[in-house]
Amino acid sequence: AWREPTDRQIDRVCEIVDEVRKLGMETCMTLGMLTSEQANKLATAGLDYYNHNIDTSEEYYGEIITTRTFGERLDTLANVRDAGMAVCCGGIVGMGESRSDRAAMLTTLATPPRHPESVPINQLIRVPGTPLEDADDLDPIEFVRTIAVAKVMMPASSIRLSAGREQMTDELQALCLAAGANSIFVGAKLLTTDNPTRGHDDALLRRLAMRPMPIP
Repeated sequence: AWREPTDRQIDRVCEIVDEVRKLGMETCMTLGMLTSEQANKLATAGLDYYNHNIDTSEEYYGEIITTRTFGERLDTLANVRDAGMAVCCGGIVGMGESRSDRAAMLTTLATPPRHPESVPINQLIRVPGTPLEDADDLDPIEFVRTIAVAKVMMPASSIRLSAGREQMTDELQALCLAAGANSIFVGAKLLTTDNPTRGHDDALLRRLAMRPMPIP
């Protein structure tokens, strides 16, 4: 992901989208901020989903991010939606924000005319050497509450249990799935951090008498 790709970079990315679609797969990218022209190019190339998280509430945003503004995030999301692509947009909890901040983040996600098709809810992974390496743990029940409220506010959206699962107990993940999360990211890594192994995920789903949805 860039902060904001150049037009030349977008042209190259469009070529990649076209090649991946030829394999019969959906495409989703996170490239940073987009102009309306860039969003239209990606949509024309066939990009299905664009991921651009708002991360936290507008009020708390400046405590976490200085490389772009909250308004710039919303502008990119509007450009993506106007171009006709599906939106993947969520946030991160456990960064020292308040419950009011979590509520405000969900309100921002739920108030546009059309809800994001995909809403990843990430739990902060306290990576050593980063400014939030000593952040306090978020109460697990508070995390479950965030998942539940997201599903109530955006019932048709896919609420995705995302980063931080490696640090979650099976019981916490089960509560999240019962509270409204209907998707998990599967794989050895999620970006640069560890994810539960596929075998562990499969075993958990069997214990919960759950099975993956068939691919249409």
